[in-house]
Amino acid sequence: MRVNRRKFLQGALPVGATAAGLLSGAWEPMLAQAAAGSAAAPITDKTIALNGDSPPTTHELEIAKLQTLMAKGPYADVYLKGGAVTEFELHMANLLGKEEAAFFPTGTLANNIAVRLLCGEKRNLLIQHEAHLYQDEGEGPSILSGLNMIPIGPGKASPGVEEWSEAFEVAAHSAYYPARIGAMSIESPVRRQNGACVPYAEAVKITALAREKGIGVHLDGSRLFLLSGTPGFEVKSYCALFDTVFVSIYKFFGAPFGAILAGKKELIDEAKELRHTFGGLIYHGWMAAIPALGACDGFEVRFTQAHLASEKLLDGLQAAGGFTVQRVENGSNIAFAMVSAERQKGLMDRLAKADIRIPPIVDGKMKLWWNESILRRPVEEIVAAFVG
Repeated sequence: MRVNRRKFLQGALPVGATAAGLLSGAWEPMLAQAAAGSAAAPITDKTIALNGDSPPTTHELEIAKLQTLMAKGPYADVYLKGGAVTEFELHMANLLGKEEAAFFPTGTLANNIAVRLLCGEKRNLLIQHEAHLYQDEGEGPSILSGLNMIPIGPGKASPGVEEWSEAFEVAAHSAYYPARIGAMSIESPVRRQNGACVPYAEAVKITALAREKGIGVHLDGSRLFLLSGTPGFEVKSYCALFDTVFVSIYKFFGAPFGAILAGKKELIDEAKELRHTFGGLIYHGWMAAIPALGACDGFEVRFTQAHLASEKLLDGLQAAGGFTVQRVENGSNIAFAMVSAERQKGLMDRLAKADIRIPPIVDGKMKLWWNESILRRPVEEIVAAFVG
């Protein structure tokens, strides 16, 4: 039976799961928690939530934070010009190493406009089969821009450069009218593959192929900053390989909604015009830009620390016995552990008393996300709550 997600959320949210929590990137584990019928204690600044991309929050906490940030200076924008929005755009352009950046109300719109501009009149787009843009964005490029998405590498986060190259060859020799490839789109990390990424070395090869073919490459980097602290990753170096980059600002920067699209000035100027054309020029964006502006500075350093803490946690669970840790290859902020029947006894109660939240354990398998909340207490204390 197909479940209507909106009706399900309206009628089955667990205690402590707020709209702000849903917007902060934790809706998937919250759905699981709601389905399990479990209840959570009130969220505090000591709560550790290993069930999403960002620390847990409430309406009250978000409002208080916004009021504090608003007191720091002028913030208002009008139709996404001026105030915190313009300041945030400039800041993100610098963080991503791009000439210019534009605020978008949704990542879906940012993705769609980016690939539309890069493809131009060559209306075929190469894309990972598991990419959000291909699987989960309502066939936007096809419906809104007449683009034919050609998916490659089903079941993979990172199809090899050989697969991308083969897709070019197939397109070039298709029937009587070769399919002209206008651009490539790469998602990294890949949500549908548990946050696995396209490694930097592989991204170098794939984008070099695109340059050889004379086409642009878009990075759906919705969760890009969650790779901070992983081997060989640095935000600017990774983004330098791509013509356009989209980053979500509500998954981990604490905004209630929004996205950033960055690239060369001429291209982003065009993107801003299309943002208006497609109904994305909202009257105010400051309420999203202010918290994101407050969170993006130093995020890479903080999340690197969170990643180090997560490694200590996983090592501690493995060493304790009864937890068999399974890391995601080329992963970002997700890992799994098989939990023995003995370890499961009283586990959820212990974690609840320690104010540590995880998704329900299904068939003995535990899925853990880490975010900045893992830094709220010593790792040894977190491990102790798991092992009893």
